Amino acid sequence: MINLNTSYMGLPLNSPLVLSASPLSQRVETVQRLAEAGISAVVMYSLFEEQIIQTSLELDHLLSHGSESFAEALSYLPDHGQYSIGPDRYLEQVRTLKRSLDIPVIGSLNGVSSGGWVHYAREIELAGADALELNIYFVPTDPNLTSAGLEQIYVDLVRSVRAKIKIPLAVKLSPYFTALPNLATQLEQAGANALVLFNRFYQPDFDLENLEVVPNLHLSDSHELRLPLRWIALLYGRLQLDFALSSGVHRAQDILKAMMAGANVAMTASALLKNEPVNTVQNLMSEMRTWMQEHEYESIVQMRGSMSQRAVAEPAALERANYMKVLSSYRPNNGVEAHSLLTGDLLYPFMATPDEPDR
Repeated sequence: MINLNTSYMGLPLNSPLVLSASPLSQRVETVQRLAEAGISAVVMYSLFEEQIIQTSLELDHLLSHGSESFAEALSYLPDHGQYSIGPDRYLEQVRTLKRSLDIPVIGSLNGVSSGGWVHYAREIELAGADALELNIYFVPTDPNLTSAGLEQIYVDLVRSVRAKIKIPLAVKLSPYFTALPNLATQLEQAGANALVLFNRFYQPDFDLENLEVVPNLHLSDSHELRLPLRWIALLYGRLQLDFALSSGVHRAQDILKAMMAGANVAMTASALLKNEPVNTVQNLMSEMRTWMQEHEYESIVQMRGSMSQRAVAEPAALERANYMKVLSSYRPNNGVEAHSLLTGDLLYPFMATPDEPDR
């Protein structure tokens, strides 16, 4: 009998597949059907800091009285569309999901400052959420803000939220940090229970006809799995944190790779938005069980971390060996044999220094 049970931040789960933050969690019936198909927990769509600001400033009043003084700034706040709802409705949705589901419900806060936003972490806990995911979405544009200063903002925010809540706390990060292992250590010391790797910054596009900045949403694919897979494999066993792999989970193999790297759960949304969600989850669960049976794995716990860097006797040597293997496997279009890349001047266009394997 294949055992798919796992745990995440102390929460027992009946499978490693978790629904990540997305509009899918807006409909209770949808989440119920996904839970029946095999989803083991749901991360609610995010409550954005801007939505809290809108509520606290009584935006409707401001829009009709004197909005011309800062109309341009207001245009960057989310509109009152289907995805952007106020904090009161968000908290009610937490309560509704908790009443209707037998799986854990994880709240999600998206922002970067403290104050009222931190206050809502406590409100989400009181509404019944089993855990909270802190989605710190911040693009630094101030040239005077150093990398150390930016990381301190993250650490201080996590510490402030931890002081307000007792439920487990996950932090969702982007991959754009100079020393991710050090930041992960600081976040653990500040009170985080898990890291979610990685957040995807959505890159806007330009409308040349109307001279406007426009949203440009591209759902993920399995190729994006490799970056979080690598970092979880590197961090597993070095910290007491749990890990959730997010971004690029589309196939049963993606879930299994995440477990072998050391993740506790694999989170998916794009795969369910691209295809019929319930059938997709059912297929993922069936294919995962089939693969495990064929390869004589009895449980998820058995495979976790089996391909992490910690499982290798000489991890540094493995990194170098993998680096050389990638270079030697390259086949240029001009017919030059791959082995020639490792000798002479042809090497240098592909490797500026030995410390830049991803260039």
